[in-house]
Amino acid sequence: MIRPAQFNGVCTPVIRDFTSESLSHDPLHGYIPFIAKSGLPTGEVAEQEIIDHPWVQRLRQIHQLQTARWVFPSAEHTRFPHSLGAMHLASQTMERWYVSLLESCPETPSAGYVHSLVRMAALLHDVGHGPFGHFFDDHFLSQFSLTHEDLGVAVIEQEFAELLKKIRRSPFGALGDDEQLDPAHVAWLIRRPRPDHPQDTDRPLWLRHLRSLFSGIYTVDNMDFVLRDSYMSGYNTRAFDISRLIHYSFFTPAGLTIHPRGLPTLINFIEVRANLFRTIYFHRAVRGLDVALEEIFTESMQQLFPANPLDDLDRYRRFTEFSLMVDVERWGDAADVDLRRLGESWRLLFRRDVAWKVAAERIRYFHAGLSERMTIFSEPEVLLRRVREKMPPESRDANLKIDVARHYHRPSTRLPTGGQNYLFNPATGESRALADSQLFAEVPLSSAVCRIYANDRRHHAAVEAALNTVLGDAGDALTNM
Repeated sequence: MIRPAQFNGVCTPVIRDFTSESLSHDPLHGYIPFIAKSGLPTGEVAEQEIIDHPWVQRLRQIHQLQTARWVFPSAEHTRFPHSLGAMHLASQTMERWYVSLLESCPETPSAGYVHSLVRMAALLHDVGHGPFGHFFDDHFLSQFSLTHEDLGVAVIEQEFAELLKKIRRSPFGALGDDEQLDPAHVAWLIRRPRPDHPQDTDRPLWLRHLRSLFSGIYTVDNMDFVLRDSYMSGYNTRAFDISRLIHYSFFTPAGLTIHPRGLPTLINFIEVRANLFRTIYFHRAVRGLDVALEEIFTESMQQLFPANPLDDLDRYRRFTEFSLMVDVERWGDAADVDLRRLGESWRLLFRRDVAWKVAAERIRYFHAGLSERMTIFSEPEVLLRRVREKMPPESRDANLKIDVARHYHRPSTRLPTGGQNYLFNPATGESRALADSQLFAEVPLSSAVCRIYANDRRHHAAVEAALNTVLGDAGDALTNM
């Protein structure tokens, strides 16, 4: 029987070679060590060469918080420090979890290999992002059936593969003499499980276990962005107890597992992340800016980058949020009437001068047994049409937009990341999947924030009254925010 006490050790200590190690200071994690170029054998690639690569440095020109930074002015951080932070957390977790991974999967490579693998995957997990991050996925890449993860995989395979093969060490240990970092492992880790093939059983078990660092309830990605976005936005300078969460986690043959003593911290993490979505990412003004951005984004992309990025990765590398903002700002002085109109719209957006204001909003939480698919929130345009029908005749032609923002709070076997996390039972030594509603009875499965925006305040009262009529008495299911 596997007992968690066996999983609280760290990797075998190594003598640190400070001649080949440098430090980057981070406001959240303190000093982040990495292997520098100096002092390495000929032909060996340093982590610094990956960090300084144009594809990674490009992340300095893509903001972490998309349009939210225009509402929370101190949140100007980019995806570059987030990627460094995720790389650091990858090593912090492996220092605690490697021994348990090795005991659960005896075929696991050396600690040096695993450290380098997860560090590079964490560093490169956002390398495929475009301007405005996830908004770019939803409103541009989706037409090609792509996500930033698909682009990231292509970038790793085409731009980093040969470099990754020559990485021989991290500050936490060296690869074995007979080991070579596999770029395919790096690329596989950064892509979320697909609904049609969630477990990829053809991959070695140790690698499937490591995927929980990138796809699951608590990952090196979301643990860093919850801390970083909370800190930079001013929401909370110490959002959750990451040390305790890591301390009470370990690997079992089932996968990444948490001891019951760590469960309250995990629940707190889920709640903090949900609050970030509600108060920062889904803030009414932020989503209003997104509504305005959506109006001009598709037409602007036809001018800036009309092709599939996979067909021209070199051009895509040079296409960033900074380059976009410079180009569209110049359009305001263009001779072409249509281009000048677009440029003027962008200038208004940059000044946060948008006409779309919230006329009515509702939030609904979905617990076990209640599905959003069974409510009118699953069909926003139907809801908007019904609202119009209930409005006074003189207001029915009002210019309205509906926005439904969704967030999944806790594990569900229906989600692509389900099956990545487990709960340990000290009495039996067994683990079970963290998808049981009883474990998170107070935490909803998901939530939906529904807002109707109008560009004329004269219609706000009519929209609010009509929405109340359509939804009926809100009761305990619908709440004004």
